[in-house]
Amino acid sequence: MSERGGEIDHNHHHRGKSSEIFLDKNRLLASLSITPGQIILDAGCGNGYMSKEFSKLTGELGKVYALDPDAISIDALKAETLNTNIEAFVGDITEQIDLGASSLDLVYVSTVIHGFSGTQLTGFVNEVKRLLKPNGTLAIVEIKKEDTPFGPPLDKRFSYERLKAVIDLKPTQWVEVGEFFYMQLFEN
Repeated sequence: MSERGGEIDHNHHHRGKSSEIFLDKNRLLASLSITPGQIILDAGCGNGYMSKEFSKLTGELGKVYALDPDAISIDALKAETLNTNIEAFVGDITEQIDLGASSLDLVYVSTVIHGFSGTQLTGFVNEVKRLLKPNGTLAIVEIKKEDTPFGPPLDKRFSYERLKAVIDLKPTQWVEVGEFFYMQLFEN
């Protein structure tokens, strides 16, 4: 990973690509049980489509942090979400970000971790454990490890068994959230 011109280069880019049309958002949101007042981090938020959904559910008393290494996506999201409970900022969830320890109820990542190196995955797990409140939730959405019409090569994908093996938190629930996607929930 290198930093060039203020943008973090992961050599794995998603700008302009979104899994939104393939996800069953109603099932996904129901499984997350988001309540008013919660504080959520949407890490690797891209265009922020899930941040906006979280914002509706957390309400005025809640807060949604939308994080992405792509400054162009974050600038667009900032302009679109002025005067809301969404705070968008550039950053990398595999490194320490500018949020307090034990400050989040939920960390949500969608189709992101398959692009992490081993070192980045370790940094991700450490940062999530630092950020989550006791009993806080980590929600990871990934593309199923099977032939699909899109997505990374199969060897880059995480089966839910492998995911549970590499995430050092308590696995709680597995949910199918679309024909090609699953969500694994973990508890801190």
